[in-house]
Amino acid sequence: MPGQTSDIVIIGAGVAGLVAAYECLERGKSVTIVERHSAEDIGGLARTAFGGMALIGTPLQRRMGIKDTPELALSDWHSFAEFGDADVWPKKWAEAYVEQSAERVFHWLRGKGMRFMPAVNWVERGNFAPGNSVPRYHILWGTGLGLVERIVDLLSTHRNRNKLRYVFGCRVDDLIVADRRVTGCRGVIEETGEEREFLADHTMVATGGINGNLQKVREHWYWGDAPTEILNGSHPYCNGAMHDVVEQQGGVVTHLENMWNYAAGIPHPLPQFEGHGLSLIPCKSALWLDHAGNRIGPEPLITGFDTHDMCGRLSAMPKPWSWQILNWRIAAKEFAISGAEHNPHIRDSRTLPFLKETLFGNHRLVRQMQEESDHFIVSDTLPELVEKMNALNGDKLVQVENVARAVNGFDDNVRRGAAQWNDDQLRRITHSRAWRSDRIRTCKPKPLLDHGPLIAIKLRLITRKSLGGVQTDLASRALGTNGSPIDGLFAIGEAAGFGGGGACGRRSLEGTFLSGCILTARAAAESLD
Repeated sequence: MPGQTSDIVIIGAGVAGLVAAYECLERGKSVTIVERHSAEDIGGLARTAFGGMALIGTPLQRRMGIKDTPELALSDWHSFAEFGDADVWPKKWAEAYVEQSAERVFHWLRGKGMRFMPAVNWVERGNFAPGNSVPRYHILWGTGLGLVERIVDLLSTHRNRNKLRYVFGCRVDDLIVADRRVTGCRGVIEETGEEREFLADHTMVATGGINGNLQKVREHWYWGDAPTEILNGSHPYCNGAMHDVVEQQGGVVTHLENMWNYAAGIPHPLPQFEGHGLSLIPCKSALWLDHAGNRIGPEPLITGFDTHDMCGRLSAMPKPWSWQILNWRIAAKEFAISGAEHNPHIRDSRTLPFLKETLFGNHRLVRQMQEESDHFIVSDTLPELVEKMNALNGDKLVQVENVARAVNGFDDNVRRGAAQWNDDQLRRITHSRAWRSDRIRTCKPKPLLDHGPLIAIKLRLITRKSLGGVQTDLASRALGTNGSPIDGLFAIGEAAGFGGGGACGRRSLEGTFLSGCILTARAAAESLD
């Protein structure tokens, strides 16, 4: 079992691991990154991430007249988080995030050559409790993939690049402990079965969360029994194995029941693993229906306000799927898919094509989904649409009279005129359109049946991120059951629940993930000074 020694060994080459490696090289440390994926997949989930970040007090906010402060952000954070009395370290990490995100994420990335889109978006506004009081969602030009590529480039050209070593295709199974200190890790090269040891003064766990392991997701499901069908929007390698290893060494893992899943998933047209899902950004102007075609209510489901609540309501439905009904006009304006893969103009920083699709509609993406996914159904008439919906399911659960009642009722309300709208979805659409960034992306309400063809999308819940993880202090040191740091062991990024074992609490203000990876990684490296 050959052993290799370095100052730092980092388990995982996602954004947290890569940023930590960069900051360690800046300090002249030797670094070994051990990654289960191949070199082509470096960056982990961030490679396919959209690249949105919740940032507080940035120049972009001030330019748009947004008055934001760490105090306001922390109040919103606590409102959404629903922290308990014992959540000492999650609360400290939340405070650190709102105070540091501008300087240590926004300006740090700008200093590394990254750019943000000029518009700040308003997400997770809150439903039954206040969410983001003001717009905070900043989007990276280049998406998460661009972020990964930039950090990899910084590493490859670093003055201390000779101190960095990658080991790909290696599954880490255990930590090495000597004299009550973590002194590295051991794993297996999966292609050959060769066992390897990696010795280091400090070990950083950056292996992500549990949400690629659907068994663990079901075990920790917050809302009782998990749905019988859930799509995997993470990756099977994000399986929580290192959480178990850390616990075996006396570490504390908390709040695995807190997850950031999404309400609108479809099977990936080009799946890379079993159950692979594609996360859609559901249209605000679409009607959300249950398995039988009834509009979900009495409060209608509408995205952009409380994703956690949406997932909870859908989890309690009689069937593990739901439907959105919309038309081509809405889809062209509002339909989007999360991540880098289906946002090529943002990913490749192509300004003019992006502006064209934003202003005139993304008909390209709508046509693509019509061709690639049988869960994206297009029809000229409502009866034909329902017939195709039932054909997809292989049953007759969707009743045309239910869908007609939902659609006609909504259309009648729209036709009365804005002064007489009495529908909460219409009120929320109006509220959304009052913010200029959302006005461009949200349709002015018009009757669904007047602007065909009609579209139905069959949706399932889809996993994404863990909000719980290894409990850490503000230096990202893993904490033991006695509350003291475990000598030589750190946890960063999603593995640490983005700090403290659950910095976001019950739900996120959205966009706290890539930025949380950067903050926790930088904190870990700086603690070595």
